[in-house]
Amino acid sequence: MDIFALLMWPIKWVIEAILVGFHTLVTALGGDPGSGLTWVLSIVGLVLVIRSAMIPLTVRQIVSSRKSLEIQPEIQRIQKKYKGKKDQFSREAMQRETMEAYRKAGTNPFASCLPLLIQMPIFLGLVQVLTDANNRMPGVGLLTERLATLFSESTLFGVVPLHMTMADGFAEGSLPVIGVAILLTLIMVVTQFYTQLQIMTKNQTPAMKESPMYKQQRILLYIIPVFLLVSAWLFPLGTMFYWLVSNIYTLVQQLIIINKLPTPGSEAALAREARLARKRQRMGLPPIDEATAAEEPSVELKTQRQQPRAKRPKSRRED
Repeated sequence: MDIFALLMWPIKWVIEAILVGFHTLVTALGGDPGSGLTWVLSIVGLVLVIRSAMIPLTVRQIVSSRKSLEIQPEIQRIQKKYKGKKDQFSREAMQRETMEAYRKAGTNPFASCLPLLIQMPIFLGLVQVLTDANNRMPGVGLLTERLATLFSESTLFGVVPLHMTMADGFAEGSLPVIGVAILLTLIMVVTQFYTQLQIMTKNQTPAMKESPMYKQQRILLYIIPVFLLVSAWLFPLGTMFYWLVSNIYTLVQQLIIINKLPTPGSEAALAREARLARKRQRMGLPPIDEATAAEEPSVELKTQRQQPRAKRPKSRRED
């Protein structure tokens, strides 16, 4: 066993355990163990477990990305300061000041890439697991040869084998396979593009939109869908279902984040403030503004002074 296979072994074992666990559950609920729908539902369960386990990392990635974009003006100032200086001392000083700026902001240039770096080996492990299953080979853990055979022979609607690729569909002239593959690809591209577009148009401040990082993200906005189109040609339908559900999960997650935790100063934050203002108006509450915020502490102080009421001593004198 080479070092790469050794590193992938625990990842594949966990993937197989979750996949087989959901396959057993769906089968126990009445699903056909050899049905493509049963395996698709098992893949959906696998996505939900893995992505839910990554929520803390995703939150950290969002926070790090915001901080990285917020300090871009400072990074540009440092780069401008050392522009044209090629000596080693200047390069080291620029790198030192840059890292200090990231440290003060509580982030680093690579923090936002952490979830992606973790998802890559997981996706690669899934591809290996499903490839072995397509070849009716047992996995490293709970995916037995019998289950691998069931997967390799499984079909959707009785005509769309999960082990086939879009390329296989065109090679064999299988219209159902081609149709499902194209449909999955279109949904994948649209969800990926829309997710990234929402982040860039609604959850960025005007200052962030002037940074070089934002311009790089706009380029990726159009490059990633092209990459998805190429990948969809080569990946089996079973793997594409994993990718599709993962994209939908990301889209829903980002919509919730943009709605509930928008970047301060962004279009989404202004929209959230407007929603809260309308809600307070419907409830008959005064709008939250600087004047109201300034008056609230004084109201509390007046209430505290009124607690030892003056009427009680008067009633005692009367007695």
